[in-house]
Amino acid sequence: MPYAEMDETKLKLTLIAGHALRDSDIQFTSLAHLLNGEFLKQCFNNLNRNKAKGVDNVGWYDYQEKLDKNIINLVDRLKNKQFNPQPARRVYIPKENGEKRPLGISTIENKIVEKGLTVILERIYEQDFINNSFGFRPQRNCHQALKTIDSQIIKNPINHVVEADIKGFFDNVSHELLLEFLQIRIKDRSLIYLIKKFLKAGYIDEKLLVISEKGTPQGSILSPLLANIFLHYVLDIWFERI
Repeated sequence: MPYAEMDETKLKLTLIAGHALRDSDIQFTSLAHLLNGEFLKQCFNNLNRNKAKGVDNVGWYDYQEKLDKNIINLVDRLKNKQFNPQPARRVYIPKENGEKRPLGISTIENKIVEKGLTVILERIYEQDFINNSFGFRPQRNCHQALKTIDSQIIKNPINHVVEADIKGFFDNVSHELLLEFLQIRIKDRSLIYLIKKFLKAGYIDEKLLVISEKGTPQGSILSPLLANIFLHYVLDIWFERI
């Protein structure tokens, strides 16, 4: 039975991607149910097993000891809207310019659900993102981006190149606008509610709980995709149209 559940989820994800590709206006009303036991177990098994622990000090191997029981409990809380993402543990990574980059380390359960949400959302938004978008996307990297730029410069009459960096982008993403953008495609209230919970989970910085009013933390599995969705609507589409 569990394997049948996983096969059904894979089929549904494939169908979702197909619908999103064929119809850019279609809205998805039933997605949260895909966060079932076998799917979340697979998400767990796909996590990096040696990553740092979150605020609960539970690692991959700790969670694995009672995996089936833990996953059943997690699914039950998700279904009953009783799952509350724990705040991330904030650490600071030195940058080349001497400054420090804040990084949020999620708990293992946060990572499992974040991975599941990422897989589901990717099936939709990978059909929407423009072809010249390369950051934080599956099977895409900066070398491909440079190759594309080189090809464009050689083949087309280019008289300028714009290089820009959005300072502190991840820490300043508007939650309200991001949720509005998500609801262009997603009308599943349970999924939107869950994503909102992650956005508002906050972080622990030197034993102090900081509640998030904006931003999506670097280090979160879900954050890069949410950032790309935000940029898709506020920047990429604009670039395509000018």
